[in-house]
Amino acid sequence: MTLTTVVLDTLLTGRAVPFSRPGTLSAIAKKPVSGALQISVNGLHSDEQGDLRVHGGVEKAIHHYPREHYAAWAAELGEHPLLAGPGAFGENFSSSGWTEQDICLGDRIRAGTALLEVSQGRMPCWKLSDRFGVADMALRVQQSGRTGWYYRVLEPGVVQAQQTLQLEARPHPEWPLARLSAVLFSQDVELQVLRDCLALPLASSWRRTLERRLEKRQVEDWSPRLQGPTAAL
Repeated sequence: MTLTTVVLDTLLTGRAVPFSRPGTLSAIAKKPVSGALQISVNGLHSDEQGDLRVHGGVEKAIHHYPREHYAAWAAELGEHPLLAGPGAFGENFSSSGWTEQDICLGDRIRAGTALLEVSQGRMPCWKLSDRFGVADMALRVQQSGRTGWYYRVLEPGVVQAQQTLQLEARPHPEWPLARLSAVLFSQDVELQVLRDCLALPLASSWRRTLERRLEKRQVEDWSPRLQGPTAAL
């Protein structure tokens, strides 16, 4: 275990608005919020998602993205305007000190008066590519492992920026999110590794993905998620 506490530097929410491709909505453009916000089982009060089939919901109620990744992206992409402040990746929580190497599946985090549980890492989609204007941005996020992670809400409460996030329990210390994501985003089908993962309390979407992979002995097609609708931007 490394850091057991970090400061929630920025709290962000967004509204679902028309996005880059015809008929699509997104709330990826999160903005900082001052003051306290209520956390329910569906996430932060006033926060929205553009497509509840794949974003939001109880398994992805809050998205946390490490602020230190921004320097790595700036080195890779150059001076991109989205990297000037938090919110570029649609995150609700921005902090420094925890990354996917430090956070494990099932970690329980006290955020203000709410209790959260790390449910899964992010599976990046085409909306990141459109947001950044970089055709393969979603793939880059996937390959880099700089995905951030999601929380489910075990105990609703109230949170605000500059409060401490406290690690309260770690039931699966052998499964940092970096390790789990490496399995999910691998092109190899290692049967025993898949079985080991399926013994974990996975979010339903990750469980279905790995069960299908184990059953079919092949990795699924990622192009619909990474490339999205084929209509011109």
